Amino acid sequence: MGAYDLLKPALFGLPPETAHGLTHRLLRAVQGTTVTDRLRDRFAVDDPRLRVEAFGNEFPNPVGVAAGFDKNAEVPRGLAALGFGHVEVGGVTAERQPGNPRPRLFRLREDEALINRMGFNNEGADIVGERLDGEPLPAVPVGINIGKSKSTPLDDAPDDYLYTYERVADAGDYFVVNVSSPNTPGLRDLQNRAALEEILGSLADAGADPLLVKLSPDLPEPAVEDALGVVDDLGLDGVIATNTTTSRPNSLKSPQKAERGGLSGKPIESIATERIRFVAERTDVPVIGVGGVSDAKGAYEKIRAGASVVQLYTGLVYEGPGLARDINEGILDLLDRDGFDSVEAAVGADL
Repeated sequence: MGAYDLLKPALFGLPPETAHGLTHRLLRAVQGTTVTDRLRDRFAVDDPRLRVEAFGNEFPNPVGVAAGFDKNAEVPRGLAALGFGHVEVGGVTAERQPGNPRPRLFRLREDEALINRMGFNNEGADIVGERLDGEPLPAVPVGINIGKSKSTPLDDAPDDYLYTYERVADAGDYFVVNVSSPNTPGLRDLQNRAALEEILGSLADAGADPLLVKLSPDLPEPAVEDALGVVDDLGLDGVIATNTTTSRPNSLKSPQKAERGGLSGKPIESIATERIRFVAERTDVPVIGVGGVSDAKGAYEKIRAGASVVQLYTGLVYEGPGLARDINEGILDLLDRDGFDSVEAAVGADL
């Protein structure tokens, strides 16, 4: 039994958002101290077979932290010290937002899942941009996830995204347009072709590079194909598949399953993997795979389905700080088993 197994009952005795805040404060306290060096020694897996090059970045390993964990870009170095190969911060919006009323984050313990309806709570682009520019960043790629302010009309969304991008532009190694969160009213309407062309086109014209778009698992396949057409037409650099889902699989056991919001974790693992495969078959740009990753087997399946790198959040809640190490060590074993000499060689092997 590891240290996290001993701490987990106490953490799970707290409201989920309180436990998340405590974890955040601990990472913030040790970030930049000698403690992070010891964490890195314990959790980082340094092996050239794990390295991946995608959209102009070199990832030391394929396992990253998804947007939502570090909304305000406060702990990217702390997360990198846990062995993650990249960290995506945000979602950041042009305006400071308190988010939706609490409670807005729910554990589905029986399902190893979360439901959130956070509502893009963050300090806003001005503050987050100043923090990114003023504090040291980790040696791994840092992505910046950009969302639409709740109060901004859909017609004004391109200017809203552009404002945020301009304030974080100097710090990001890649930029993600988030039009797929289920917790901002009307946001998913921006996944139609015309809206995507306007938003993504304005950012591309402003020099956003590398530029990616994050898609919903609930988007019908013809709409996904339309979105991928925009990616190709505008020469974008990648796609993130997928965000959380508003669907509720019949397999859910937790009484919290009726809560409104986006479902993440184990119940969407296979859904996300199949969506990654669908996207990878229809585009030549790299795919970041997200959804239900909590072990090496699940991460490896997403890589074989076409994901160049993967991200997780909910898995970290249930498995603890050693998860990136465990997944990376497991991926090396799986590469050996299947005769691949690198992660890059395994990407899309099942397509």
